[in-house]
Amino acid sequence: MSKQVRVRFAPSPTGPLHIGGVRTALFNYLFAKKNKGVFFLRIEDTDQNRFVHGAEEYIMEALEWLGISPDETIGKNEKFGPYKQSERKHLYKQYADELIDSGNAYYAFDTAEALDFHRKQHEEQGKTFIYNHHNREKLDTSLVISAGETAKRIAAGEDFVIRFKTPVNETLVLQDIIRGEVKFETNLLDDKVLFKSDGMPTYHLANIVDDHLMETSHVIRGEEWLPSMPLHVLLYRAFGWEAPEFAHLPLIMKPIGNGKLSKRDGDKMGFPVFPLDWKTAEGISSGYREKGFFPEAVINFLALLGWNDGTEQEIFSLEELVEKFDLSRVHKAGAKFDPEKNKWFNHQYLQKQSDESLAKQFVNYIPLKDLTKKLQKTGNEKNHLIDELNIIMGDLGKQLQKIGKENAQVISNLNIPMNDLGKQLQKIGKENAQAISNLNISMNDLGKQLQEIGKENTQEISNLSATMLDLGKQLQNSLKDLNINKTISLIKERADFVSDFWELSDFFFQAPTAYDEKAKKNWKEETPSLMQELISVLGEITDFTSLNIETIVKDWMTKNEIGMGKVMQPFRLSLVGALKGPHLFDIVELIGKEETIARINKAIVSL
Repeated sequence: MSKQVRVRFAPSPTGPLHIGGVRTALFNYLFAKKNKGVFFLRIEDTDQNRFVHGAEEYIMEALEWLGISPDETIGKNEKFGPYKQSERKHLYKQYADELIDSGNAYYAFDTAEALDFHRKQHEEQGKTFIYNHHNREKLDTSLVISAGETAKRIAAGEDFVIRFKTPVNETLVLQDIIRGEVKFETNLLDDKVLFKSDGMPTYHLANIVDDHLMETSHVIRGEEWLPSMPLHVLLYRAFGWEAPEFAHLPLIMKPIGNGKLSKRDGDKMGFPVFPLDWKTAEGISSGYREKGFFPEAVINFLALLGWNDGTEQEIFSLEELVEKFDLSRVHKAGAKFDPEKNKWFNHQYLQKQSDESLAKQFVNYIPLKDLTKKLQKTGNEKNHLIDELNIIMGDLGKQLQKIGKENAQVISNLNIPMNDLGKQLQKIGKENAQAISNLNISMNDLGKQLQEIGKENTQEISNLSATMLDLGKQLQNSLKDLNINKTISLIKERADFVSDFWELSDFFFQAPTAYDEKAKKNWKEETPSLMQELISVLGEITDFTSLNIETIVKDWMTKNEIGMGKVMQPFRLSLVGALKGPHLFDIVELIGKEETIARINKAIVSL
């Protein structure tokens, strides 16, 4: 390519970033990196009526979480700044005036009532009203009134818009990198509004001017913008500028039926369509991050929605995607969104994670009371952690009371995964409900989040924060002593998310409180006596490791001609409460001799 590749992602801050927008950002990022170019983020906020507070920050946070942050944007390498259109509005009027002067645009003074009248009149005749060459010289425009009258009306403060004067009787033959040759008849196009009397440009003018001034080389955007391509090319021509190359990406389609993927589809089928949680007064729309997806898995999945490298390969690192990405291999047809495939990708990336890394994440999902029990079993040297944990959770209730909460006692009764703490806290507060609802966090982050809640009681919150952060570090340092790493290695093949670990491994942390009804059929009349014999065998074992335990137990069964099913299934039922889980003797080793014997005794009494 003769000039530097510069591509942009240019969303409007009108709400949360949809997963379709994320894919657009990703394809721009991959194209830029493949061609050693620049990927920049521009915020297109010209429509202030639709501006949503927090949306701009959400977009930036989402891209950062996904690992595709822009090279240039607001506050970062602002070579062609500002990167927010509302801060560039002083630039656009001169270009609108230039189009007026060259005869490529005109003033229109039609009121909303007048335009509505024309629409209804056309509907009564079975026609569609289009503001273009058919009627622009019959309407209230500078094409039919004098220059002096036009200037007088503008000076008097009369509302106006500037419309593009679409050429007539032309067939535009344009090139799209993905779709090839596309044709448009100019007679079918309307005269789009480019500029309004409030001093703000419309999307079309601002987009073209900014892409030119920011030296955009390629415009890679969604298929929904394909109908705007002829106007944009005509605007480049009217200004005498070289147009960038265009590539229009296929839509992401619903999993079932036809049509574009929407938030409603996600709500109905239980999958996220946003990268991060989006919180409003009406509630929370779930995001991939908070649902437990790895950002690498989301990137990999989205890259293959409408693109492939021509091989059977499915797992790609971001570096591999950069190396292999080619717009010529992007499909024209829409790509079906498959929620199950989405989960499959997360499963694959979960398997790639180290047990140590997963263990640090898993601790956030372990109910606190079970975590303290597990810590108590690791030895006296860890008991101070239990005391600290109980003190801190008690202090949390007291501190929250100090900042105006009435039901802080519920905190001291926590028996919930840390990631559910936010929901529990939400029940407490009224004045600070929004801040509390933002808590969906780990022990390490709890202190930081609490700092955002308090105003008058900053010191109390600060003290609590420091203690919570210190406790979080101590808990994480204790993970190896808890054998959580080993636990992870035994269960992760069955998991799609870290949040699945607790359900798959709760029996490592606590004895069964109930027994599966179907599995109880394996508890026969002779089972209690066999289990008592098993207890005696286990009690004699000194090298309490999985392989050694298995060898000794099976030798005992063989010598006494005891069938496998008579021992193994009741044994598993005693430890797990069901006939599930990893290798039985791995479970025995991890929970230890004392706990194993205690659970067998409990089963004998209960069953």
